[in-house]
Amino acid sequence: MSGYQGPMRVLSGIQTSGEMHLGNYLGAIRKFVTLQHEYDCHYFLADMHAITVWQEPEQLRRQTLHIAASFLAAGVDPKIATIFPQSKVRAHAELAWIFNCVARLGWLDRMTQFKDKAGKNAERSSVGLYTYPVLQAADILVYKATHVPVGEDQKQHLELSRDIAGKFNHDFKVPDFFPLPEPLIKGQFGDTGARIMSLRDGTAKMSKSDPSENACIFLRDDADAISRKIKKAKSDADALPSEIAGLEGRPEAANLVGIYAALSDKTPADVLSEFGGQGFGAFKPALADLVVEKMAPIGDALRRLEADAAHLESILSAGAEKAASVADPVVKEVKEIVGFLS
Repeated sequence: MSGYQGPMRVLSGIQTSGEMHLGNYLGAIRKFVTLQHEYDCHYFLADMHAITVWQEPEQLRRQTLHIAASFLAAGVDPKIATIFPQSKVRAHAELAWIFNCVARLGWLDRMTQFKDKAGKNAERSSVGLYTYPVLQAADILVYKATHVPVGEDQKQHLELSRDIAGKFNHDFKVPDFFPLPEPLIKGQFGDTGARIMSLRDGTAKMSKSDPSENACIFLRDDADAISRKIKKAKSDADALPSEIAGLEGRPEAANLVGIYAALSDKTPADVLSEFGGQGFGAFKPALADLVVEKMAPIGDALRRLEADAAHLESILSAGAEKAASVADPVVKEVKEIVGFLS
């Protein structure tokens, strides 16, 4: 953070482009619940990022409310943390344009995620898909966030945010105006660091787009659906090992052990010390019971929240006003620093 003296603040968001599942919960949302008691937290619904690829407008609105409901159902408290749609706070877009004029083309050319998402059709991709790491920097820095929870695929974008902040501070001779945001490391703040994989393929990340309905546990799933999916999860014929080394080359077994560990707040070694030597005929029912115990109440709350769209929208509107009260003064000061007329 260099010499920045402002408040410690966390910024994170989830793109509004799909239904929330167990991987989202363990990888991000559960961490949000813990962090809200440690920092001043701003959690946004990244609808502006979502439209870098085509979204059906009505579906985008539904997905935005769904993710808001997922946050609330999991325990994010809007009286403590600020929850809002990105598009409702215009400061994000205003700062992003200024940052477009600070960032260098070569920096964006090095962003590997654009190459991964665009593939061979890079020239047919939207300009937004190419430049969205700059918007991501604006998302973070418009709140002068000091810490950002990031996965492996976003570390490069956080580095870009630090580069943009540093160049702005240097070019306009305002040392430490923007903090250089730090990553929150996996394993802290209630995050086990487990990467949740498909229930049908332990080498593929759990994804809403998997063609098999049994590959993914959605937050909306009820107890029966959760239990059925766990019991149908791909495994192998061998018993569970007693040591971690025994999971090598057994991706499905490692994934199921990892899920149990994450939801029970244990290490995989702890799980194997309890279940080592037992087959999946014994382990899967225990895992299904655990997942139902932890996740079914979230699903119940999620379905109740989604049934009252007006209530969700009122929470998001209040959150956007609160977020703007932090972001707008930052943009106003940036405009003065850059030389715009006030």
